Amino acid sequence: MFKAKVLFIGPNESGKTVLANFLSDTAENVGGEYRPTQGVRILEFDSQPEGSGDNAKCEVELWDCSGDFKFESCWPAMIKDSSGVVIIFNPDVPSHLKETETWYSMLISSQGLQDKQCLLMAHHKPGSGVEDGRLPLASHLDRLALIHSNLEEEPEDVRQAFCRYLGNVINTMSESREREEMSIIT
Repeated sequence: MFKAKVLFIGPNESGKTVLANFLSDTAENVGGEYRPTQGVRILEFDSQPEGSGDNAKCEVELWDCSGDFKFESCWPAMIKDSSGVVIIFNPDVPSHLKETETWYSMLISSQGLQDKQCLLMAHHKPGSGVEDGRLPLASHLDRLALIHSNLEEEPEDVRQAFCRYLGNVINTMSESREREEMSIIT
């Protein structure tokens, strides 16, 4: 069984914790009072990733990382040995689009992760007015998969999209393991 370490990163108040709780089945309700994450929270659960070859379950270690830059010195330790990164942002907040570029350059491009190991998630909070259309993202971010999440209206769509993404992560891990094994044999 594969164990995938997936980081949820992004600006403050973008919905990382709400999504992490929902996807890990940690909390039933998706609302509540905002409490910023201090450093990181690690949630562990089993998942059935879509399209991951043998359709086996995998263990997921979901790292819900604070978006506060006062924890920046911890980020290299958090990203170490990660299998995937999800950048979560609120499309209603214009500064989040710009911050998304910062998160990408600091934590993804510097780690050499493949595009299929990364996911952009535009998290629509209850009552938001933004549609699921195209967002004005930087050109290098257009290569990444983008999903819109709305836990009030389409919670299972969010879960399915995450499972598809997780399938990509597991396939990448499997391919990497096979290359490693082949290099040992040859």
